[in-house]
Amino acid sequence: MKLMKLNVFTLGLIFIFLNGSNLFSQDIPKKLLAIFAHPDDEQTIAPLLVKLVEEEIEVTLVIATDGRLGVNEYTDYEAGDGLAEIRKQEMLCAAEVLGVNLIHLDYHDQLKAGEGFDGHIPHVQDLIFELKKIVKKIQPDAIITWGPDGATTHMDHRLVGASVTQIFVSQQWEKPIELFYFGIPSDLISDERAKTLRGQQRSYLTVQIPFNENHYDKAYQALLCHESQYPPRVVGKIKMDRKQLGKTIYLRQFMAPSQIRTSLF
Repeated sequence: MKLMKLNVFTLGLIFIFLNGSNLFSQDIPKKLLAIFAHPDDEQTIAPLLVKLVEEEIEVTLVIATDGRLGVNEYTDYEAGDGLAEIRKQEMLCAAEVLGVNLIHLDYHDQLKAGEGFDGHIPHVQDLIFELKKIVKKIQPDAIITWGPDGATTHMDHRLVGASVTQIFVSQQWEKPIELFYFGIPSDLISDERAKTLRGQQRSYLTVQIPFNENHYDKAYQALLCHESQYPPRVVGKIKMDRKQLGKTIYLRQFMAPSQIRTSLF
């Protein structure tokens, strides 16, 4: 009789443990890792970030560079350490508005390209290894970064996207990860030159995620944090121009072939 009671008790514990494990696993949120080059690059997919946070996805945003060279015609800031510090604070502001976790690395704007091979290559290699550590630590379910177009053909955008891709393909990850690139449908770009530089046929953009007006508004509240780059009047214009693309974020998924081929043709 005691043996039977013990067996029943043990089976009960096993049942609770198994069901408790299932319940716990269901409570683990999905994780997105968004990796971009500069403070303000997050604006590219900001409505999506807002939406995912709203859906209780754990969103971590990685910004690779300090933005020290981010001077433009809208403001009169000078490039250098001072601007890098300003942009660091602006990025903190934007991340708070978006509701995302922020990892802001301190690699130089343009990744020291002006210093030639001996300055640029070690700097980029350090970035790749640091990004790999972040991926291993976060263990995301999905990563979003720049594609080969870099949206604007900016070399930092393209290099960060290529670095993330190299990390992704460099090993078999214990936890499955999906990699996505931001894209703009070619048919939404009127300029023929721009279609070639940054457009993609819709057939490649197989992930199309809608967002609403509230997501859109909050995204542009976050852009207002980047005052060194965009005064409020410029943010208003950018917001109006972006509406031409509609309320959808377009992504292209990195897809590895499922079969080995022994011929090109």
